[in-house]
Amino acid sequence: MHLNVKVSRENTYDAIVVGSGISGGWAAKELSEKGLKTLLLERGRNVEHIRDYPTTLLNPWDFKHRLTNPEKDLSEDPIQSAAYDESSKHFFVRDHEHPYIQEKPFKWIRGYQVGGRSLTWGRQCYRLSDLDFNANLEDGYGVDWPIRYQDLAPWYDYVESYAGISGQAEGLPHLPDGQFLPPMELNCLELHFREQLQKKYNDRLVTIARVANLTKGWHGRTPCQYRNLCHRGCPYGGYFSTNAATLPAARASGNLTLRPFSTVASVIYDKDKKKAIGVEVIDTETKERHEYYARIIFLNASTIGTASILLQSKSDAFPNGLGNNNDLVGRYLMDHHIKAGAKADFEGFDDRYYIGRRPAGFYVPRFRNLNNATKREDYVRGFGFQGYAEREAWEDNVNMPGFGADFKRALTRPGKWAIWLGGWGEVLPYAENRVTLDTTKTDSWGLPQAKISFELGANERHMRKDIQASAIDMLEQSGFSNIAGFDYDYVGGECVHEMGTARMGLDPATSVLNKWNQLHEVSNVFITDGSCMTSSACQNPSLTYMALTARACDYAVKELKKGNLG
Repeated sequence: MHLNVKVSRENTYDAIVVGSGISGGWAAKELSEKGLKTLLLERGRNVEHIRDYPTTLLNPWDFKHRLTNPEKDLSEDPIQSAAYDESSKHFFVRDHEHPYIQEKPFKWIRGYQVGGRSLTWGRQCYRLSDLDFNANLEDGYGVDWPIRYQDLAPWYDYVESYAGISGQAEGLPHLPDGQFLPPMELNCLELHFREQLQKKYNDRLVTIARVANLTKGWHGRTPCQYRNLCHRGCPYGGYFSTNAATLPAARASGNLTLRPFSTVASVIYDKDKKKAIGVEVIDTETKERHEYYARIIFLNASTIGTASILLQSKSDAFPNGLGNNNDLVGRYLMDHHIKAGAKADFEGFDDRYYIGRRPAGFYVPRFRNLNNATKREDYVRGFGFQGYAEREAWEDNVNMPGFGADFKRALTRPGKWAIWLGGWGEVLPYAENRVTLDTTKTDSWGLPQAKISFELGANERHMRKDIQASAIDMLEQSGFSNIAGFDYDYVGGECVHEMGTARMGLDPATSVLNKWNQLHEVSNVFITDGSCMTSSACQNPSLTYMALTARACDYAVKELKKGNLG
């Protein structure tokens, strides 16, 4: 692999990929392995696998503030500090260096480096089903997806088989099984919860989370070591990231050029050819501008970043931004709403414990609005629960008074069993939830600041009430005590699952991308990050981005060879 830092503007490639996160890493791998000379642009610094994980082997006492964020970080990074601690701060941007405008509250969590947020993601991987792909058409919210599950199923197989997803097959049509590595184990209280739900309900299931953590060696990567330090970067490659998985594969092809410190200002459009011919890049260190050229361009700068690039890419043909003559770019911003559910204690299993750590909790798949028997009258779509059960430990009693031997024994003795259950709910696509640009306020590189407007609708507010009530009911039915529901006033962006802004669709008048993730109006520009999502479903979306990316790359290369893309 070439590391392109000071390349001249005359360089031309077969393909340019903008962004090196989960979807951009996959695009770089697929395109370069298929023989295309590929330029991968990343606005942040380079991060080399293993070498650039400086905190990965440190102990809590090796940190000045013992892994808590000091007041200085909380005040200087009010958004990002909610996602990082001392061990992972270097994988997140500084808020004051990358300002944006919150027209209505939205927490934009970002990591600008090679690998992007693939270094810090939650790793949960669930397939969408036709329940999700049919949803917009069925209930009239949003536009119809241009694909169905059968279109994406082989690509789910493909990316799972490479990434390595551990999980348990459950045979649920609305949460399709995948190509799983051996599952991790539920502990005794989680198994109790699973058994009770199966006894008391005919529509609910507890299963181990499906996660991109390896339970055995896979494609040259070492199994998960169960350290639960994933957010620091894994030197063993025990979880899927661009740096550990797709980038080494792209590098091995001999066709990849990586250029970090490269902020894409715009896509260059040739009105005579009716194609995009390249991108304009600002060197984030020198602020020099360069142009790079390619026959196809993949935009994978993340939902808000990609929308911003399109809106910045103005020309005579596209005065409102590339592919935006229908004024849809930036609209229909979605996230998953979280921070509602219930927690409880359990009396029993005093003689039972668990060994070590586990980088995954359990999952309760969606059980609302699956059919007529589960239909709600107060809202459409649904939610899934994520949770965990554990015994109280010393970390839960750090403020307990005392000292000496008895105090230490009390702290180190396993405490009571407790469970936490939180909902991940679908947010409908609303045109008013959107990203625009404020040309009167610019960043350090002279680019307009993103302006974000986001709020939940009545559908989500009704759903949140049911999330809390359902969690309480399930815990009551399963024999838990001290049950307490919660709703911690979710703010948009807190789930870090932003989607939409350049949605796929059948009709160019009502969507930005076609079924192959191409811009309707510019056929050699592809978008396969979260921007492309037509609806959000309630499942964690990254696996779907991977599958869509692999599928689009396969199509793009075939079309390129046919001479249809330039």
